[in-house]
Amino acid sequence: MARTMFEVEIYARGLREMGNILELDRQLVQIAGLRYKVDTNHDIVYLEFDEPTLSIRDIRTIFLKLGLEPLIIGAIPPELQSRTKTERLSV
Repeated sequence: MARTMFEVEIYARGLREMGNILELDRQLVQIAGLRYKVDTNHDIVYLEFDEPTLSIRDIRTIFLKLGLEPLIIGAIPPELQSRTKTERLSV
């Protein structure tokens, strides 16, 4: 059985400041099944999930609480897109 892994790469200017890194670590370490790596040279966080335990909205909220504006790099896995009752219209 193939194992699915969800990956998200986030840029957040100012992340490299030690206080922000420590607070982000404090927030992320509580999330079961989440692995992450911080690239302090480029203000980037790499997130990996085994299960879609967070939505992109949840991830944005974590960063915004720290005063950081998260920018998602690349495609967002459909399983991590915000769970709303609205549907996209096909044209």
